Amino acid sequence: MNIDSVLISYPFLLGIFSFLVGLFMMPHVLQMAKKKELIVKPNKRTAHEGGIPNIGGINIFSSFIISYLLFSVGEIDQNRVILAGMYFILLVGFLDDMIELSPLKKLFGELIAGFLLIVIADIRLTSLHGFLGFEYISDIISYPLSFFVYLLVINGLNLIDGVDGLASGLGIMICMFFGIYFQLNDMTDLSMMAYSFVGALLIFFIYNVFGNHSKIFMGDSGALVLGYTIYLFIVAFCELNAYNMGRVDAVLTMKSAPVVVICVLAVPLIDTLRVMITRIKKRQSPFMADKNHVHHLLLSTGLKHKEVTFILLAVNLFFIGLGLLLRNVQIEIALLIVIVCAITLIITLWRIVDKYNNKKKESQA
Repeated sequence: MNIDSVLISYPFLLGIFSFLVGLFMMPHVLQMAKKKELIVKPNKRTAHEGGIPNIGGINIFSSFIISYLLFSVGEIDQNRVILAGMYFILLVGFLDDMIELSPLKKLFGELIAGFLLIVIADIRLTSLHGFLGFEYISDIISYPLSFFVYLLVINGLNLIDGVDGLASGLGIMICMFFGIYFQLNDMTDLSMMAYSFVGALLIFFIYNVFGNHSKIFMGDSGALVLGYTIYLFIVAFCELNAYNMGRVDAVLTMKSAPVVVICVLAVPLIDTLRVMITRIKKRQSPFMADKNHVHHLLLSTGLKHKEVTFILLAVNLFFIGLGLLLRNVQIEIALLIVIVCAITLIITLWRIVDKYNNKKKESQA
């Protein structure tokens, strides 16, 4: 039995290899970051104290790419544009971490990477799965919709990266979901890619959450690469369920695949939309940095970083379960149920924060 046949049967083994690569590299990445002073200091977007290395994305990307390129069972040539776009968006994030690009320049860099992925590699959404009676959509709708989803996903993961372990924890959960689904449907190459990210993110999560003197941040380089890759998984998942092509077992078919995707990415998507709508209502730039994200609101109630992270991971897990329950429900009804649940949670959060702030004011009076 050769290595390819073993990995086809057990693609999760690539996650273990990726973890070990990251485990070896992380101390050296930390040493380099401290020596070169590649750190982030507290600012209006962060909730930490002291200077912390913020190039965890380099370790995540390196662990993933080494594992995937070494053992990928697919044709590397078929993926060269995808990987080129991934490398480019890594550079965009790294530059933003180092010199803080303007929102416009950062968006331009994201769009270039998106052009490689969506236009050149043709990784785009082509079906609405029967939403409002629409199945196949024309290129005129497909390209703008795909770019919108792409920007929403990569910036959602980037913006949610505000407390220890949250973005990486969500990334592990999301990539594990897609990894298992692709494995069950014999999409080995995508499954291996997802598991590789799980392993790379897991070693980062350990250092980020439980590291004391060895703490490191993901940075925009890591968050953007993660979002870029998750967009790829989303499109593959939705297209597979839209056209089936005889690859999806009846038990694994998800007629409301877009709603399942919304649930799998519930926390970053709901928070990003909520924050941007709030900023627009206040006539502020939707890209303006502030501390109005869900993790900031929970921190304001006195919760610690780890508590906020695990609460939000639990919320996302709840939505994943909800999405699986609704996977074959009529898409409009499924979406309505998800929206009602999201609004209920947002209102509950606001009430908790207001109650805490009122008690704080009363105690200070």
